[in-house]
Amino acid sequence: MMTHGRAPVHTVYGGAHLFRADAAQKLGGLALRALEAYAPDASAFAGALGFPGGDDEAFATAVYRQVLEKLRREPVEDLRIDFEDGYGVRSEGEEDGHAEAAAREVARGLGLGSLPPMLGIRVKALTPELCGRSLRTLDLFLSTLVEATSGALPMGFVVTLPKVSAPGQVEALVDALEALERGLGLQAGAVGLEIMVETPEAVVGPDGSLAARRLCAAGRGRCAAVHFGPYDYTASLGIMAAHQRLDHPACEAARELLQVALAGTGIRLSDGPTNVLPVPVHRVGGAAAGAAAGAVTEGATLTEAQVEENRGAVHGAWRLHAGQVRRALTQGITQGWDLHPAQLPARYGAVYAFYLEGVPAAGERLRNFLDRAAQATRVGVVFDDAATGQGLLGFFLRGVAAGAFTEAEALRWSTLTPEELRSQSFARIVGARR
Repeated sequence: MMTHGRAPVHTVYGGAHLFRADAAQKLGGLALRALEAYAPDASAFAGALGFPGGDDEAFATAVYRQVLEKLRREPVEDLRIDFEDGYGVRSEGEEDGHAEAAAREVARGLGLGSLPPMLGIRVKALTPELCGRSLRTLDLFLSTLVEATSGALPMGFVVTLPKVSAPGQVEALVDALEALERGLGLQAGAVGLEIMVETPEAVVGPDGSLAARRLCAAGRGRCAAVHFGPYDYTASLGIMAAHQRLDHPACEAARELLQVALAGTGIRLSDGPTNVLPVPVHRVGGAAAGAAAGAVTEGATLTEAQVEENRGAVHGAWRLHAGQVRRALTQGITQGWDLHPAQLPARYGAVYAFYLEGVPAAGERLRNFLDRAAQATRVGVVFDDAATGQGLLGFFLRGVAAGAFTEAEALRWSTLTPEELRSQSFARIVGARR
C-alpha cells in the first residue's frame, strides 16, 4: 500500500503537448508578471481578492510577501501532465510522440531538479472507445521514462483516471500498473493513482450506497486522492451550461457526500477548478495584456479605459477564485485545481489569508483549553469541548502544511511543544499534560 505523503494545496493541469522540464518555473514567472501588472503592491492585492482583514496594512503586507516568496521559490506544488481534456483528440501517432516526449522531459527535469514536489499524468477514460488509447499512452510514457532514468520515478508519481463510473475501470488501471511495474522492474505499488468523480454514478451507487469508497477500494491501496470534476458532473445532471459552476448546489451536495465516503481513509478530496480565468479582455499586438505583458507596456499601447477594463476583469476573476478557495477551506477541503498561471496568486493569497486571519482566535482557544486540562471551556461566546480541541490542533497542522506559517510560528502561537504538535493528537497532548 502506498503512503499518501504531502497534501498539496492545488493541482495544476496542463496539456501534455506543452509540458517541458522547466514548466513549473515558467508558470511561476507568468504568475509573477500577472501580479506585477495587476496587483503591484499589498494594498492592490488585498483589494482585488477582497479577503477579510485586507484593510489591515500589516496583515495585507504579510499575505502579499508570502505569495511573492511562494511564486519565486515553489510556484507549483502538484502538476498533472494532461492527455485528456487539456490535450484533446489527436492522431495515434501524434499522441504516441507526445507521450514519449513528455516522459523524456520529466526525466530531464528529474535530473535538473526542476520538477514540482508532486507530479503525475492524466490519461483518457477507460471507456470501451478510449481504453486502448489510454493504456497505450500510459505504457509509452512509463516505459520511456524508466528507460531514460534507469528506473527512477518522481517521488509520489500518480496516474489520474478521469470519468470513473464503476470499480471495474479502476481495477483495469491497477492491473495495467501491476503489469507495467513487473515488466519495467519497478517496485510493486511504485505508481499511485487518483480517481476523478465526474458523474452521479461515482457519488451514489445503484443501491443507494456511497460509491466513492468502493471505487477507491478497487485501487487496492494505490488511491491517494479523489478529484471532483464539477462541470462534467453538473452537465450529467442536465444543468445548463450557463449555470454550471463550482459552487452550484448540486456540487455542494456531491462534495459533502464524497467527504463522508472518504472520511477516515486518508484519501484526499480535491475540489475542481474555477473556470473564469484572470485574463485581460484587451490585447496588445495579438499578445495577452497582463499575464504576458507588464502594466507599463500595456499602458503605452492601450487606452486608459482599456487598461482599467483589463484590471477589472483580472481582479474579478481573482476575487471569484479566492472566494471559492476560501469556501472549500471552510468546508474542510484543502486542495483544488488551477488551470492558468495567473490563478496562482489568488490561490496562494486565499490560502495564506485564511490561515493567518484565524491564528489569533485559534491560538487563544487552544491555549485556554490546554490551560484548563481539556475541560469544556468558553472563550467569549464560543463553547469548546474535546472534539473541538482536535479541530484547533488540525488548524495549526494544516496551516503549516499549506505554508501559511512555519512550525516555529505555530508553536509560538499555540504554546505547544514540537513533540505535541507533531503527535497530531489532541487527546494524547492532554493525557501527557495531566
